[in-house]
Amino acid sequence: MQLGMIGLGKMGANMTTRLILGGHAMVVFDHNADAIAASAAGGAVPAASLAEIVQKLDVPRTVWVMVPSGDPTLSTVRALADLMQPGDTIIDGGNSFYGNSVMLGQELAAKGLHFIDVGTSGGVWGLENGYSLMIGGDEAAVARTPFSRRLHRRQNWAGDESDRPVRAITLRWCITASNMA
Repeated sequence: MQLGMIGLGKMGANMTTRLILGGHAMVVFDHNADAIAASAAGGAVPAASLAEIVQKLDVPRTVWVMVPSGDPTLSTVRALADLMQPGDTIIDGGNSFYGNSVMLGQELAAKGLHFIDVGTSGGVWGLENGYSLMIGGDEAAVARTPFSRRLHRRQNWAGDESDRPVRAITLRWCITASNMA
């Protein structure tokens, strides 16, 4: 699978490396040119801007945003959404406030884009040990990501089997050596 990664700090860079080792093609962008160069040396395709990362990805595109939560995530996701087309997917891995995730999900849905909120845990040790991810989003969009492999589906936030409509699914998935091959 081909993925874009925006944000190559310690976690974003290590996740990129782990995904490449798992056989995924990665296109990367960061404001730090040295971070881009380091990921490119590890096999990623470099991009010099958000527009270039979108241009280098095959349609339908999936871009993972790993920047700090709050304004950096909001501005990055919105700028990226303006460059993408209906059917593309944006993944927010920055542990955003849930209200911001709901808001972004609604904004992107209005543009025909998919949004997946992925709370990420594992820190800098995730490269070696894997990451624990709490995934929420449109089930069809999740199925087109690397999350579709070996997922353990959980009940909605209410935790019951009621007939209430489920607006999103919540999945727990670990990027480990066994499921990245």
